[in-house]
Amino acid sequence: MHEINYDDLGPARVIRLYSAKERLSAIVVVDNTALGPAIGGVRVSPVVSVEEVWRLARVMSLKNSIAGLPHGGAKAGLIADPASPGIERRFRIFARMIRDLTEYIPGPDLGCAETAMAWIHDEIGRAVGLPEEIGGLPLDKLGATGFGLAECAEVAAPAAGIDLMGARVAIQGFGSVGKAAARFLSAKGAIIVAVADSQGAVYNGAGIDVDELISVKGRSGSVMNYQVGTHITGEQLFGVECDILIPAATADVINEGNAAAVKARLILQGANIPVTAGAEELLSTRNILVVPDVIANAGGVIMAAMEYTGKTEQEAFAAISERIRKNTRMILEKASADNSLPRAAANVLARERVRKAMEYRDY
Repeated sequence: MHEINYDDLGPARVIRLYSAKERLSAIVVVDNTALGPAIGGVRVSPVVSVEEVWRLARVMSLKNSIAGLPHGGAKAGLIADPASPGIERRFRIFARMIRDLTEYIPGPDLGCAETAMAWIHDEIGRAVGLPEEIGGLPLDKLGATGFGLAECAEVAAPAAGIDLMGARVAIQGFGSVGKAAARFLSAKGAIIVAVADSQGAVYNGAGIDVDELISVKGRSGSVMNYQVGTHITGEQLFGVECDILIPAATADVINEGNAAAVKARLILQGANIPVTAGAEELLSTRNILVVPDVIANAGGVIMAAMEYTGKTEQEAFAAISERIRKNTRMILEKASADNSLPRAAANVLARERVRKAMEYRDY
């Protein structure tokens, strides 16, 4: 278990919410608002913890900073099964409980999507990642994070000695992020060879038909019903023969216990905190390039920030491409010059911008 570490950035607020009538528990961590109101998703899980929400909130502070957005970082955790009956009621109660927490702007995260954001917005008039019918830019439907991962891959692949055309890709987590990453990477000539969801994984060294896989997943609920390939466990996916590995589900899935099995030369963090600090060190000693979450998966929050200021879909995609490509290049160059991990290089630059903004604030 991770304890909350209060430092020079925050967190500013750690809030436990509870409705006795509804038996609803939730957590909100507002890490830092020096750059502006904090954007961060609502994670829905029966096991989400204060420590997890705090760690994710810090990632959002750094991610928003390095993306050059006028937003701080926050995160919320709704302790519930996202498939449980009455989930709309839970979201609406949660929204009312954060009505006066105006420095926090909720967005979609694991376990929810634009429909949930519409419920929150209907209650308090404050959310991003809204359905297009009510003026939003639906991040999951448009594939904002997956698009950004593909843009990141195009810059990072050469640094790892990989030609993206024909590169073999494995994706752990085939939800909205994983599906979009598969689509956009395939369009750039990469070959998807393995995918996993919560029920297992499928591997086909000759390549997976992405459109068919998405169709199977939509009809049946799992990639395990895709029949062209070998069924493996989700854990075995980390050790398949591939060039690029994208963990796009939950936290700490690549750790000191399985890092040695990784055969990829490039890891793009599609989820937040999917690789432990110790594993990043171990992977570096094996010359495996790891592009951290604060760079690789920033497409979603960049689009959310564009939506918040009224930008169009085309403007949002242009911003994702420009910012992620620039930041990937910048971080890899700094890491090489400093002989440091890409995460360390990213954190230095992100924290510097937040600290400078804090100098103008009288907290």
